[in-house]
Amino acid sequence: MAPLSRLALVLSVGLSGSLAQTPAASTSASVYTDSKRCAECHREIAANYARTGMARSFYIPASVNKIEDYAGTPEYYHALSDSHYAMTIRNGQYFQRRWQLDAAGKEIDVEELSIDYVMGSGNHARSYLHRTERGMLIELPLGWYPNLGGNPDSGAWGMVPGSDTAHPQTRRFVSYKCMFCHNGYPNIPAGNDAPGSDPVFAGALPTGIDCQRCHGPGAEHVRTAGRAAMVNPAKLSPERRMEVCMQCHMETTSGRIPAVLQAFDRGTFSYIPGQPLGDFAISFDHAPGTGHEGKFEAVSSVYRLRQSRCFLESAGKLECATCHDVHRIPRGEEAVRKYSSVCLQCHTDRHPAGVSATAADCITCHMPKRRVDDAPHVIMTDHLIQRRAPANALTEFAERPPEEYRGPVVPYYPTPLANTPRNDLYRAVAQVGLGNNVAAGLPVLARLIEENKPREPEFYMVLGDGWKMAGNLQESAKAYRQALQIAPDSARAMRALAAADDAHAEQILAHAVDVAPNDAESWFRYGVLTGSAERIQKAIDLDPWLPDQSRRLAEVSHSEVALKDALRTDPFDDAAWDLGGRMLAEKGKLADAFFDFERAVKLNPSGRYLYDYALALVRADRFDEAQTKAEMSVRADIAFADAHELLGGLYARKKELPDAVREYTAALSLNPGSNSGSARVELRLGTVLAAAGDKAGAQAHLREAAKASDAAIARQAEQALRDLGLR
Repeated sequence: MAPLSRLALVLSVGLSGSLAQTPAASTSASVYTDSKRCAECHREIAANYARTGMARSFYIPASVNKIEDYAGTPEYYHALSDSHYAMTIRNGQYFQRRWQLDAAGKEIDVEELSIDYVMGSGNHARSYLHRTERGMLIELPLGWYPNLGGNPDSGAWGMVPGSDTAHPQTRRFVSYKCMFCHNGYPNIPAGNDAPGSDPVFAGALPTGIDCQRCHGPGAEHVRTAGRAAMVNPAKLSPERRMEVCMQCHMETTSGRIPAVLQAFDRGTFSYIPGQPLGDFAISFDHAPGTGHEGKFEAVSSVYRLRQSRCFLESAGKLECATCHDVHRIPRGEEAVRKYSSVCLQCHTDRHPAGVSATAADCITCHMPKRRVDDAPHVIMTDHLIQRRAPANALTEFAERPPEEYRGPVVPYYPTPLANTPRNDLYRAVAQVGLGNNVAAGLPVLARLIEENKPREPEFYMVLGDGWKMAGNLQESAKAYRQALQIAPDSARAMRALAAADDAHAEQILAHAVDVAPNDAESWFRYGVLTGSAERIQKAIDLDPWLPDQSRRLAEVSHSEVALKDALRTDPFDDAAWDLGGRMLAEKGKLADAFFDFERAVKLNPSGRYLYDYALALVRADRFDEAQTKAEMSVRADIAFADAHELLGGLYARKKELPDAVREYTAALSLNPGSNSGSARVELRLGTVLAAAGDKAGAQAHLREAAKASDAAIARQAEQALRDLGLR
C-alpha cells in the first residue's frame, strides 16, 4: 500500500516474461457477461454473496451503501500537511474538497473533485475515487475506517495509506493491479494491457468482485443456458483451488520489492481460475535474515497462513475453503463459532486447565485481530495460527515511511520455482527491476538476455534501467535501443532512451511525439527539454492530470496562472512553492514571497530552498534573518557553493571576517576554475583578506580575479590590487 510512481507500479506488477509458449496476453471481454445474469438461476447463492465484502468491494456511492457520517463531520484537519478536507453531498453527487489557509486565514489552493466510485466494502476501509475525463481513476487523500480509534463502532475519517504524511498524494492513480483485486474485470482500451500503459478504463466499470473472478468467463455458459461448463473450484486440485484465492489474497509485502511479477506476455486481466497461477505471475519476497520476518500486512492472509504449523503439517488439506464459504461470510459470534468448530476437528485435548474445548473461542487467541503494518488505521485477522496473540495488537501507531530495501529478493511462489531459462530471467529481473539488488543481479540479467534473446521488449527496458542505476548510460541507451528494435513505436522506450542519451534527446523526443502524437508525457518531456511552454501546454491539453506539468509550465513561462494551477492540484509540491517565492521576490512582492518560501521549507528544508529564502530576506534588508537561513542552507547541503558564498557575504557585512573567509574559501573549493562564479568569489575573498590584514593572501586571490573573463570583476580586482599598492 506504499505509494509508488507509475513506473514503479509497472515494475511491481508486470516484470516477467516468457521464452516458451504461454496463453494469450489478454482474455477478450466478449467471453465475460454481466454477472447479474447469474442470479437468474442461482438466486439464493447470489443473494447471500451480495452481502459479502467481496461483492461490495467497488461501487458508485449512493444513500443505500453510505455508512459514513457525512453530515456529522463538516471538516477534517490533517495537521501533518496543514490541510483541510470536507466530504459533502450535493444533489445526490458526492464530493471531496481540499484546501489550505494563508497567513490571514483565507482559503487557498482549493480543489473539489467528485467521488465517482468507492473502493472497499467498509469492513476494513473505504477509499474514494475520482474518474478523469480520460478514464483514469485517482484515489483521493481522505478515506474512511470503521475501527479508527480502536472502537469497532466508531468509524471515522482518516488519511489513506501513503497520504498520512506532510506531502499527501493528490494524484495517486489507481493501477490495473489495484483493480485486479478490488473488482470484476473491467474493459480497457485495445493495446492498453502492455506493461507501462496508463491505467485507463473504458465504459462503465463493474461494481464488485463478481462470480466470474472465481468461476471463469460466463458468456458462453449464459448463451448455452448452462450447457457450457463454468469453472467449479470445488472440483479443482487443492493447489489450483487455493490459487483462486491466492490471486488476490497472497502478497508477500506491499513494500518496494517486486512482490508480484506478472508475465510480460500476459495482460493484467488475463488470469482465469483453474490455470496455474505461476504461468500468470511469480511472487517474490525479501531474503531470509534481512529483518523482514514476521511482517503482517493488509494483503498477507495466505502468506501468513502458509507459515502456520497447522498448514505445513496438513499435507495440503488445510486451505482457504476449509474455513471460508465465499458465498456466505458469517460475522460476529456466528463467525467465532463456525471457525472455532474447524479448529476443534483436530484440537480437542490440548487446552490449558480451565478452558473448555467445546466452548473455546479459538480465533481470538490463535488468529487475533491486529493492526496491519502497512495501513495502521486498518484492523484485520492475522491468518498465522499462533499459540498466543501478540501484545498490543490493536495499539495505534503512526504510518511508517516506505523502506528503501537494498538486498536480494527470493522466489516465494510457485514453491519451489523450477530452474528453467524463463524462471532464471524472472529471478534476475526481480533483483534489478526496482533497484533492490542491482550489483548482483545486473550482470546476470545481461548475460541471460544475451544467451536467450527474449522477444519481449520489457526485458531490455529493465536492463536499461539497471544500467542507468549503475551509472552506465552508454549500456543503458544500448538496451533501450534493443527494446525499440522489438517495439519501434514504443513512446515509453523512446522517453527512456532520451533520458540516457543527452546528445540526441531532442531528436528522440521529437520522433516520439511524431509517432505517438497523443502521448502527453512525451510532449511534457519534450517541452521541458526544449524550454517550450507551447509543448508543455500541449501535454496539459492531452492529460491535465499528469504530475508536475503546471509547475514546469510556470518555470518556463513565469506564468502566475500556471503556478496557481500547479498549487491547486498539488499544494504539497515544495518545488512549486519555492518557484512561487522566487517569482514573487523578483516582482518585489516580498511578503507574499516569504509566505511561499515558508511553505517550501516546511515541506522540504533543502539547502536550495533555504538559500532562495535567504536571498529574498536580503532584498528586504532583513540581514540577520537572512544569515540564519543561509546557515541552515549550509547545514542542509554542505556542498552547496552558492550558500557558502551568500553566507560569507553576510558575515563580511557584519565585519565577522574569519567567518567570512571560511565560507568564501569553502565556496571556492566547491566551485574551482575560471568561470565567473569562481572569479567573483576570488574577488570577495581577496577583499575580505585585505580587510583582515592578510596582504599576501589577498594578493593571490585578487590576481586570480583579475584574470576573469567578466570585465567588471577584472576591473574591480585590478583596482583592489592598486589600492593595496600591488599594481
